[in-house]
Amino acid sequence: MESNDNELTNESFENRIDLSQLKEGVEKIKAEVAKVIVGQEKMVDLILTAILADGHILLEGVPGVAKTLASKLVSKSLAVDYSRVQFTPDLMPSDVLGTSVFNLKTSEFEFKKGPIFSNVVLIDEINRAPAKTQAALFEVMEERQVTIDGNRYEMEAPYIVLATQNPIEQEGTYRLPEAQLDRFLFKIEIDYPTLENEIEILVRESSRAGKSVDEISSVLSGKDIQAFRADVKNILVDDKLLQYIAQIVHQTRHDNSIYLGASPRASIALLNGSKAFAAIQGRDFVTPDDIKFIAPAVLKHRIMLTPEKEMEGSTADDVINQLVAKTEVPR
Repeated sequence: MESNDNELTNESFENRIDLSQLKEGVEKIKAEVAKVIVGQEKMVDLILTAILADGHILLEGVPGVAKTLASKLVSKSLAVDYSRVQFTPDLMPSDVLGTSVFNLKTSEFEFKKGPIFSNVVLIDEINRAPAKTQAALFEVMEERQVTIDGNRYEMEAPYIVLATQNPIEQEGTYRLPEAQLDRFLFKIEIDYPTLENEIEILVRESSRAGKSVDEISSVLSGKDIQAFRADVKNILVDDKLLQYIAQIVHQTRHDNSIYLGASPRASIALLNGSKAFAAIQGRDFVTPDDIKFIAPAVLKHRIMLTPEKEMEGSTADDVINQLVAKTEVPR
């Protein structure tokens, strides 16, 4: 994992909030995931941060870098309901949300819930379904509810959508509109493993020392997650750091490299995400490094680079890191 100045010990200061159970629970989940996945610590940190910040996650990476596996492992480590939906070009909204079925015995229509009704929902290859099916997710992701035939059905908390997509395949895919991308708290790009990690993967496979998903233990309940989220909301953020967040987002709207800047929703995502990441580190206050760590995951899917910048080979991460670097850090 990248070096992080945030990692302070609990002995370094005295918290106003007891975060010992939260930190212990997070460490247990990391330990369970590490039984199967080698490396990818940053990805796991960001996924857990998003869960504690009550946000949805978009995982992007080439085939074979454990996008789906990571989602399964995290959900398996939580004692909550889990469902998986494989998006395909012929998938209809009713296949995801559910449909009303006529009951011959009662002579009434009954609503049969679709796979979207779960605590953790994995949507595999979200960009393979047509626009109308993608649009069916808008309400459930934002409002945590579904309205069908005039009836409202609320989702049980905690409710998390983890979606995956392949960045290189274009044929048979439907690009996610910006309005839907904005509903994901984080977009996490998963890189190839390092040489050392790949050797470890081969060693495990050769010796059959690796664990399977079925061998992963559930370490946190839905009630635990809800309690930890309540703690995260009470994490302290200094007024100067609120200005720091606003300045970073404001710069995305006035940079010559960016065609479309981030909205105020990005500022709120930075705030909530940095609170959750601070809690994971065992601190009840946010530091500038917390904000820097999550900024790319929050902003990369909320900005559009100019065509000229894209032709130069620049990425959203490059531009975001430059913006953050030139934003004055509060003292």
